[in-house]
Amino acid sequence: MEIVVSGIRPTGDLHLGNYFGALKNFLKMQYENNCYFFIADYHSLTTHPTPADLHGNVKRVLVNYLAAGLDPEAACIYVQSDIPQVTELYLLLNMNAYKGELERVASFKEKIRTQPDNVNAGLLTYPTLMAADVIIHKAHKVPVGKDQEQHLEMARTFANRFNRLYKVDYFIEPVAYNFGEELIKIPGLDGSTKMSKSDNENSCIYLGDSAEAIRKKVMKAVSDQGPTEPNQPKAQAVENLFNLMKAVSAEDTLNHFNDLYNTCQIRYGDMKKQLAEDLVIFTAPFRERILELSDDNAYLHKVATQGAEKARESASKTIKEVREIIGFRAF
Repeated sequence: MEIVVSGIRPTGDLHLGNYFGALKNFLKMQYENNCYFFIADYHSLTTHPTPADLHGNVKRVLVNYLAAGLDPEAACIYVQSDIPQVTELYLLLNMNAYKGELERVASFKEKIRTQPDNVNAGLLTYPTLMAADVIIHKAHKVPVGKDQEQHLEMARTFANRFNRLYKVDYFIEPVAYNFGEELIKIPGLDGSTKMSKSDNENSCIYLGDSAEAIRKKVMKAVSDQGPTEPNQPKAQAVENLFNLMKAVSAEDTLNHFNDLYNTCQIRYGDMKKQLAEDLVIFTAPFRERILELSDDNAYLHKVATQGAEKARESASKTIKEVREIIGFRAF
């Protein structure tokens, strides 16, 4: 069984784009591999969150992922900062990471452009910390998006460099996890092709949204004036509504509104009302579970503690062996 490691940034509530993206594959992956899923609270410090924001966001992410189906009995779910061995390996890897290669990372260049007043060392060495997160568990594979591919390549570089410097065959060079199928891409309600809270929070349907909030958001979704001739190609915003319906509605419902569109009889108000109700029904189980888990601090403590114990066991073994390889000895 292969070891798979994936980090989750504590950025708050999950939306449908997250769920239909990597998360649905995580739910399958956890029963087929030895998975470590961690909430990356160290990584979040590069944006200087307040103490209240940090703890609150970590809790919300843990609650959301558990509500969505991550199983703490099948996978190891833990908080990054509960594993001090990660920061030790991060330090050791940084000793052989070079300023020039870190400055060439595309995400670092982008951060320099977008937040010139907060170009900190954490941003520069973000790939080293990510590498430590992964190789500390001897991961074979890592689920990564397009924006993280360079970071994974650097993790491979750091693992290989350690092996070469110390003349050992110790760290595995992790590769990208291939889900074997194209991820479903959920569009935003604002007409954008991707549901993203960073672009427009109101364009997102969150798993914990109330029925009222969902109806309000969907009724404000961008559309157009309607088709003027049969089988007219759909504008992007209209295509988005149909793609959302395809994800959460019954097939006959989708076919019904497609037929109305193709015969120039569609009324977007009616379509949005139907879509909103289907979204309310689809998200209801998640919403109820989120509310239940949010009040169960004892269970959340158990999950986090259990995950930290398993992750520390794996990480401690790696650090002990790495220290021996490097040459640290106790007197």
